[in-house]
Amino acid sequence: MAATVSTASAAATNKSPLSQPLDKPFCSLSQKLLSLSPKTHPKPYRTLITASSKNPLNDVISFKKSADNTLDSYFDDDDKPREECGVVGIYGDSEASRLCYLALHALQHRGQEGAGIVAVNDDVLKSITGVGLVSDVFNESKLDQLPGDMAIGHVRYSTAGSSMLKNVQPFVASYKFGSVGVAHNGNLVNYKLLRSELEENGSIFNTSSDTEVVLHLIAISKARPFLLRIVEACEKIEGAYSMVFVTEDKLVAVRDPHGFRPLVMGRRSNGAVVFASETCALDLIEATYEREVNPGEVVVVDKDGVQSICLMPHPERKSCIFEHIYFALPNSVVFGRSVYESRRAFGEILATEAPVECDVVIAVPDSGVVAALGYAAKAGVPFQQGLIRSHYVGRTFIEPSQKIRDFGVKLKLSPVRAVLEGKRVVVVDDSIVRGTTSSKIVRLLKEAGAKEVHMRIASPPIIASCYYGVDTPSSDELISNRMSVEEIKEFIGSDSLAFLPMDSLNKLLGNDSKSFCYACFSGNYPVEPTGKVKRIGDFMDDGLSGDMDSIDGGWLPGSSRVQKTILNEVRTS
Repeated sequence: MAATVSTASAAATNKSPLSQPLDKPFCSLSQKLLSLSPKTHPKPYRTLITASSKNPLNDVISFKKSADNTLDSYFDDDDKPREECGVVGIYGDSEASRLCYLALHALQHRGQEGAGIVAVNDDVLKSITGVGLVSDVFNESKLDQLPGDMAIGHVRYSTAGSSMLKNVQPFVASYKFGSVGVAHNGNLVNYKLLRSELEENGSIFNTSSDTEVVLHLIAISKARPFLLRIVEACEKIEGAYSMVFVTEDKLVAVRDPHGFRPLVMGRRSNGAVVFASETCALDLIEATYEREVNPGEVVVVDKDGVQSICLMPHPERKSCIFEHIYFALPNSVVFGRSVYESRRAFGEILATEAPVECDVVIAVPDSGVVAALGYAAKAGVPFQQGLIRSHYVGRTFIEPSQKIRDFGVKLKLSPVRAVLEGKRVVVVDDSIVRGTTSSKIVRLLKEAGAKEVHMRIASPPIIASCYYGVDTPSSDELISNRMSVEEIKEFIGSDSLAFLPMDSLNKLLGNDSKSFCYACFSGNYPVEPTGKVKRIGDFMDDGLSGDMDSIDGGWLPGSSRVQKTILNEVRTS
């Protein structure tokens, strides 16, 4: 497996494990450099409930062409929004890189295309990155090359073209005052404008990632110390970013003012401080969850302890609701809420508001399982495994010359005839994006003998693309943006179909309802993208070439009939 190793000289450092409690964040920019008195931070989270892991199925790509000479998209059976990446940072542990490796394993569901770790040792930032799963990129000998008690890591999901090695994070760069490494989860909606301005002023870019813009902004900043360079850079970028930085002597965690993407902080028993995208990573390396990194907050960890400042005045928090619907593992606490509890509640709501006479409840594994358990318990109907997921499907598969219908789905999902035959079946899934997978699943179940198939979707209809770190198709490809619920039911062939109602979702979230982003359900964007934006990933160099304007896929969609109707309802409600 290809991998790169890089080093960067840095200034001397004097690190030690930490044991003091967190400092309380404050918001006055004039106070950035003032010393902070230690205060114990509250733990605003609910009881953690453990469930079986959710690992999104890997894409299956066929190179065979169908009768009409078009490629058969077997990856559409993973017809879901996709998270771009996960990040981790560790300070104050002699096995920082190994702990980072384990934490990335726990975050593997957030990205399977590439992985990397940067460790700091003896004034040097050393990086190893590679294409593939964490276990493909790293082994014992690779981790032996990453000594030190401070490290950051990243798992990546590529959203366009091939997954080019140079776009795999963390990135490391040298500048006038030393070196810096960064790992980023999210997406900058003003990436193109910033990159153009930087290039006009002489900056040279090595990748197509919007994360590299942040490094350039830090390098050209005149602010001192390094912390203020990060603050100055973040004041220029817009969109979603949860980032961890590492220098020769500091670990820094930053979250955007809206708090789109998650980032949590924990501490190991030896005092080492850990940052990660989800609490499941803390659990694996036995770090105790302390709190979220607050929206707009910069947390700095060095030999003097933990310091926290506020990046800028807080707009309204807008955390991604899809973390609770699909992205995060059920055993994580995200935005202060148990993901397991949220999904179970979604299923209970569906059973209450969209009941149907049925004999059995099944889930589309793995992401629909917890919601299906909630539906079954509320409806008083047994939950059974009607679909078995294969764990051994690779990224490519050669189809037999005699074409098999729904081949990609059948490779991954096998119906259990003993559960389905002659039964009225409720199938719970987390979302419908294009509708192609749902139609194949319905057909698969009916061919296995199901008498009726009733689809229940544990999210509202998705009508708009995301620009904040989630890979979604254009709005024109989203079936809920083109069809009514009844039309979708006919398209997928189910006997009934119901989505999670928005008003019920808001009621469940209670006072926290306004703190979530629902742009994919409403088209109402908290940070409005304009013109051509870099929607998620790597339009230019990631397997593509040419000027940014020549790359399709980044234009903001015009509102369709359905989208305009929903927008009007949202604005008048």
